[in-house]
Amino acid sequence: MKPRTFRRHFRESFKNLRRNGWMTFAAVSAVTVTLLLTGIFLVIMLNLNKIGTDIENDVEIRVHVKLDAAEADKEQLRTQIENLPEVEDVEYSSKEQELQNLIKDMGSDYTLFEQSNPLYDVFVVKTVRPQETPGAARKIEQFSQTEKAVYGEEKVENLFSFMKTARNVGVVLVAGLLFTAMFLISNTIKITIFARRKEIEIMKLVGATNWFIRWPFLLEGLWIGLLGSIIPITAVAVGYYYAEQAISAKLTGHFVEFIGYIPLVVPVTALMLVIAVFIGIWGSFISVRRFLNV
Repeated sequence: MKPRTFRRHFRESFKNLRRNGWMTFAAVSAVTVTLLLTGIFLVIMLNLNKIGTDIENDVEIRVHVKLDAAEADKEQLRTQIENLPEVEDVEYSSKEQELQNLIKDMGSDYTLFEQSNPLYDVFVVKTVRPQETPGAARKIEQFSQTEKAVYGEEKVENLFSFMKTARNVGVVLVAGLLFTAMFLISNTIKITIFARRKEIEIMKLVGATNWFIRWPFLLEGLWIGLLGSIIPITAVAVGYYYAEQAISAKLTGHFVEFIGYIPLVVPVTALMLVIAVFIGIWGSFISVRRFLNV
């Protein structure tokens, strides 16, 4: 495309925005509202995903060793566990260490058990992927020196099920919001095209190519997307700054942590900008192709 032709398309796209002021306002508003909802939802989903992932990564199997197991038997059991393909790490905790941990967590009343320790020696097992925990636990329970393998079966499986559902629902909702934005922009631009159909017919009669007609509308969609992204990007960046500070202060000392400001806001705002440009251009493209059939 010649620079002069591109400048003409550039000027024409801005003229169209001014000429169809209310339609432009409607399209920009549609992008703003949709992108704001999308941005807020992305921030929430990313933090929920991080919290869920952190909890998943804390899932471990506590393998209770039989009370009559000799040292050689314990080493054999450790080797058997480490040889499982699902296992990433194995740590040994003697029953004396387990009792000290219990006293530390539950109070000095449990010092009475120091005279006759009823606890088991334990292997603490971490799997490569948290979702492999149930399968690895079932295999470990088959070993002869295993008394039992504990990993909070019901709670863990409920957690995995919830996180899978939440991630799937999140993807569907974001996709639905983006589709809604493209639909609104497409319909808005259809109205502007309909109002200028005579002008476009004349352009075609004098030999204008399909792309010569399309370009101003695609640029118009681009500007609509960019204008519609200003408020959502600002709102998400500023809002998360204060929200992250306030919530992090309340969660100090807890195991739950939110994503830091820069690691979240930079990619989310960049993604929102890309989405805004994409839905603006794509909405225009679909509208021109289907309505004009050029």
